[in-house]
Amino acid sequence: MNTFQKNESKETLFSPVSIEEVPRRPPSPPKKPSTKICGSNYPLSIAFIVVNEFCERFSYYGMKAVLTLYFLYFLHWNEDTSTSIYHAFSSLCYFTPILGAAIADSWLGKFKTIIYLSLVYVLGHVIKSLGALPILGGQVVHTVLSLVGLSLIALGTGGIKPCVAAFGGDQFEETHAEERSRYFSVFYLAINAGSLISTFITPMLRGDVQCFGEDCYALAFGVPGLLMVIALVVFAMGSKMYNKPPPEGNIVAQVLKCIWFALSNRFKNRSGDIPKRQHWLDWAAEKYPKQLIMDVKALTRILFLYIPLPMFWALLDQQGSRWTLQATRMNRNLGFFVLQPDQMQVLNPLLVLIFIPLFDLVIYRLVSKCGIHFSSLRKMAVGMILACLAFAVAAAVEIKINEMAPAQPGSQEVFLQVLNLADDEMKVTMLGNENNSLLIESIKSFQKTPHYSKLYLKTKSQDFHFHLKYHNLSVYTEHSVQEQNWYSLFIRKDGNSISSMMVKDTESKTTNGMTAVRFVNTLHKDVNISLSTDISLSVGEDYGVSAYRIVQRGEYPAVHCRTEDENFSLNLGLLEFGAAYLFVITNSTNQGLQAWKIEDIPANKMSIAWQLPQYALVTAAEVMFSVTGLEFSYSQAPSSMKSVLQAAWLLTVAAGNIIVLVVAQFSGLVQWAEFILFSCLLLVVCLLFSIMGYNYVPVKTEDMQDPADKQIPHIQGNMINLETKKTKL
Repeated sequence: MNTFQKNESKETLFSPVSIEEVPRRPPSPPKKPSTKICGSNYPLSIAFIVVNEFCERFSYYGMKAVLTLYFLYFLHWNEDTSTSIYHAFSSLCYFTPILGAAIADSWLGKFKTIIYLSLVYVLGHVIKSLGALPILGGQVVHTVLSLVGLSLIALGTGGIKPCVAAFGGDQFEETHAEERSRYFSVFYLAINAGSLISTFITPMLRGDVQCFGEDCYALAFGVPGLLMVIALVVFAMGSKMYNKPPPEGNIVAQVLKCIWFALSNRFKNRSGDIPKRQHWLDWAAEKYPKQLIMDVKALTRILFLYIPLPMFWALLDQQGSRWTLQATRMNRNLGFFVLQPDQMQVLNPLLVLIFIPLFDLVIYRLVSKCGIHFSSLRKMAVGMILACLAFAVAAAVEIKINEMAPAQPGSQEVFLQVLNLADDEMKVTMLGNENNSLLIESIKSFQKTPHYSKLYLKTKSQDFHFHLKYHNLSVYTEHSVQEQNWYSLFIRKDGNSISSMMVKDTESKTTNGMTAVRFVNTLHKDVNISLSTDISLSVGEDYGVSAYRIVQRGEYPAVHCRTEDENFSLNLGLLEFGAAYLFVITNSTNQGLQAWKIEDIPANKMSIAWQLPQYALVTAAEVMFSVTGLEFSYSQAPSSMKSVLQAAWLLTVAAGNIIVLVVAQFSGLVQWAEFILFSCLLLVVCLLFSIMGYNYVPVKTEDMQDPADKQIPHIQGNMINLETKKTKL
């Protein structure tokens, strides 16, 4: 809270202020009696606030859980751009609380700020959901709507973030401090509950529900938007019950003005003839009260320790971006449950609820019994080391995924497979000195080469000549290819002759963790295939080839197909994660209509369960770093600086997301190397933080008492000496 009046800064520039005459804010008007819950000391109004917070956190985390995959699959951005925009949005969400606090403290008050910015929040969700409708415009429209919606959501969620919890605290009378403390426990439980449930449900709405023939992002964004509408309605319903304190002035602005005045005053009086002062903030004494200056001094000592913190957040916040992208390249079938890649994020809030009591009641007590002094700064340093280990594990998982993935063609290279659709074996020979050793053995009927063959090109595109030998027939054919692509050469009997066609395979051999299928129709009539209620395609007659279609992983025992004169079903079998399949529709005299199944791209083999260790490590790091860091900061800062400290803490999170944005856009590293880079950077930062923490002298509680309770020593006294003894800015 602000410990001085808002208009104190209107004094003459160099008019001295007596240390003993610190102006004090007039007492707040008495709070009106509030309705209690079941005869307790808990105001009924906090029920509306807690429900509001649950719905708002459900809305935010539910939308954010599917955001990276929305960028990747719906807007078709690459992984680096998707990661960058994701972290730009996250960073903006942690910058806007400064604006929300300023509006609430200096202009509208907390209640009106929450109402107005919640309306902005809802509008952002509506625009974001409209941007996920495939039928509404094209790529440019979707991109513009998405960015506008995300900007409004960032303003809304960030703007109300510093107001809701504090507004709930305002509902309690000063004599009910114990009930207020329990309220904050319930409040943060609502935050974790909203996060836990939403990160589990919204990925299911995205992946398990199909709309417009693809994943239903509109529903995945629309449900969180509906929860935000409910949050706003519930909060407004309690309007008449709330205690609504008027704006009290923004202490953050006062602190910034004090620091600016001290710096500018020191610069103006840099002459050697002017006596030096013990601390650079003492140059603000001509304009600001001594208690404020002393509080700002205590604040700057803590802010100095905040300098290394953004690097930790840079690692922690990649769970929703890089780690989710990693999960798309893994096998998500756990046997008893099939996970969506963005559902793995649910581990974080779940493990937080488990680890907090585990660390407080078991681990910290065991460490203490071993005679080890586990101070707050040491806990934070250990948290940084755990985050380093988490990213080292993530890098090891990434390397293993790459080892299991098929090789990628390089510059002036292509991969080729040959499929024989004729009724007898075929001999295929490539003409040319570079590749004439390939395809030596004959290919049997309805067989393919055992693997893709690597062909070398002289230029970026080149014509290849093939010799096809079938019984007594000998045919020469020519096909053009371009570098860094995969091709399938289909050979078929064409009346009394043979012919071939070259088809370009899927552009990405990993298919980004999705399941892809395509069909070749050997019948003499078109075939319409219904893969699901929303996914259907038509394949042309006489060896028509369809495009790839993305489908859900699972069993497809009876896929409905239709020609102009008959209906039939095809058994496609099990379609696995990450695989791409080719199905050749044939009409055998013995077995009738059937589909010959070929796996173009092997399925993801590494289980998503291998991500569990890195999630456990990074969540343990979060518990040791984040919870301990806030507790330490609050214990070291004067009561008047709590809100400033909260603002600075949120800014470190914003800065951490900017670090990820910069690295993703400009590093150019492969993914495992990027994980190692972040791990090494945080290790270096951890070393610097440990040195800073070693030199830090903790402030005792009695050293931060209000002047009314303790006489303020002279400006040359022990308080100032203590503040500058070890850590100087």
